[in-house]
Amino acid sequence: MPASTHSTDVAIIGAGPVGLFAVFEAGMLEMSSTVIDALDDVGGQCLALYPEKPIYDIPGHPEIEAADLVERLRLQAAPFHPVYRLGQQVQSLTPEPGGGFTLGTSAGERISARAVVIAAGCGAFGPNRPPLARLDEFEGKSVFYLVRRREDFRGKRVVIAGGGDSAVDWALSLADIAASVQVVHRRPRFRAAPESERRMRALAAEGRIELVIPYQLSGLEGAGGKLAAVVVRDLNGRERALPADILLPFYGLAMELGPIADWGLNVAHNHIPVDPETCRTSIPGIFAIGDIASYPGKLKLILCGFSEAAMAMRAVHPLVHPGTALHFEYSTSKGVPPG
Repeated sequence: MPASTHSTDVAIIGAGPVGLFAVFEAGMLEMSSTVIDALDDVGGQCLALYPEKPIYDIPGHPEIEAADLVERLRLQAAPFHPVYRLGQQVQSLTPEPGGGFTLGTSAGERISARAVVIAAGCGAFGPNRPPLARLDEFEGKSVFYLVRRREDFRGKRVVIAGGGDSAVDWALSLADIAASVQVVHRRPRFRAAPESERRMRALAAEGRIELVIPYQLSGLEGAGGKLAAVVVRDLNGRERALPADILLPFYGLAMELGPIADWGLNVAHNHIPVDPETCRTSIPGIFAIGDIASYPGKLKLILCGFSEAAMAMRAVHPLVHPGTALHFEYSTSKGVPPG
């Protein structure tokens, strides 16, 4: 084996909540893990898209912010000493003659693993950018596609573009701290949850936010990456310049499987069909869990991904420890190693 190749029992592709819990489940079965993710930190879409938004359907937590959930999962996995390879993408996957796989990453690393677990959400993702001249001049300075820290927008004049849940949710959240919030949407009706839309319209009626409808983005004004105004246009071509420090365009995410699509797996509609009892894919030794996995009755919930992580690791165990009987044990009786 070349000196540059790192060896592990299980390679986990994706460091979101489900991937992190898979580390814990592997460790409980005495299997080592290496986690690879294209993002620069663990947490996946939870941390990248809505770190300060509460999640309400995690068992035992009536409410928990996404960033707190990720940190607790990281601490839960820590006793098993996972190896993280962050800021790099798995670009190739090659079967090894004696079983297992070699993974090649965009950073030039090679990882040898007895099994591979894909926990990559819906694959690689990025924002749908509005077709505006000079957009790149303002991106990362005055134009942002996600909110990492709500407090960063205190006292700012914020324009939010979009008609879905993200646009409406952040309009509600920022109304209390921003100097002004204007929501631009090309239709009178929104696609957000009805109760959220009702609350937003109530704030508009109170004058706490402004609904700029039906309008769409037309241009940006400012210099040196500092936004001065967002130009919008109605259906009749009439334009308005909305004074703004910040533009938040929420037009959804463009998602694709990326290199995963070239590994010979059965793929359907950008998802990977699996056996619901084991999460096995069409290639022996490769498993898929979380949002990327598909089977009849599938629910795209974090808690379902946690269950899939447990089932997948039990199916992985005989590949890592052939001939060793696996006796089911509760964590309360087995315990975990000291951190």
